[in-house]
Amino acid sequence: MLKLIRAFLTAGEMENGLVGTVEEGTPQGEPLSPLLSNLVLDGLDRELERRKHCFVRYADDCNIYVRSRRVAERVKRSITGFITRRLKLRVNEQKSAVARPADRKFLGFSLTRAREPKRRIAARSLARFKQRVRELTGPTRGVSIEQMTKELSDYLRGWRGYFGFAETPLVLERLDQWKRQRLRSVISRQWKRGKVRFRKLCDRGVSRNLAATTAGNTHGPWHIANSPAMSRAFPIAYFDSLGVPRLFAGT
Repeated sequence: MLKLIRAFLTAGEMENGLVGTVEEGTPQGEPLSPLLSNLVLDGLDRELERRKHCFVRYADDCNIYVRSRRVAERVKRSITGFITRRLKLRVNEQKSAVARPADRKFLGFSLTRAREPKRRIAARSLARFKQRVRELTGPTRGVSIEQMTKELSDYLRGWRGYFGFAETPLVLERLDQWKRQRLRSVISRQWKRGKVRFRKLCDRGVSRNLAATTAGNTHGPWHIANSPAMSRAFPIAYFDSLGVPRLFAGT
């Protein structure tokens, strides 16, 4: 077992097609990390259970839930001392804090402030999602909408498989709407000229009057993407036909 662990630690990591050596620690995303964390932090789990604390831990990320801030401050000091003295580990003080569950995140999730809290997607996770979608639907990529949606769909399926666990469907519904508007803006940007936009909208079944009004719109692609004409020309069913997965089944 020790030989296998050493092989993991010394295997190196690949970057830009080249394998580099790792001097210390485990590469990010390495499956060995949570395994070693579970071995090393088993003592922490047992101590928290002995104290009858409510807690949740994955790898080296751990949340402990208590009834008041005063108790929380005391538990934080006590557990930090236990980790430092008994387990001989260093606690990252910058990432450690006493706060309400709604103000903290755990594995990309947080909790609502309701009397019966629900799982919600943390703000930072939502920001990363939008940033990644912007990268995949960038106006300078020079790929067809079909190729773009294929790459986007791969990312969306993986993201939905993880964050679909959230209990706030309205957030997923709004992300679906934002995602479709993003794709419509890409299509509108590809048309470039008003005459092309008018012809394409008519070809998609939009009335000539509505197509003419939209074609003459002087606002940018993002604003035009939210117009009734673009919604009629490229409804939800259109993106379904391209295989773009919905984040929320009700949208």
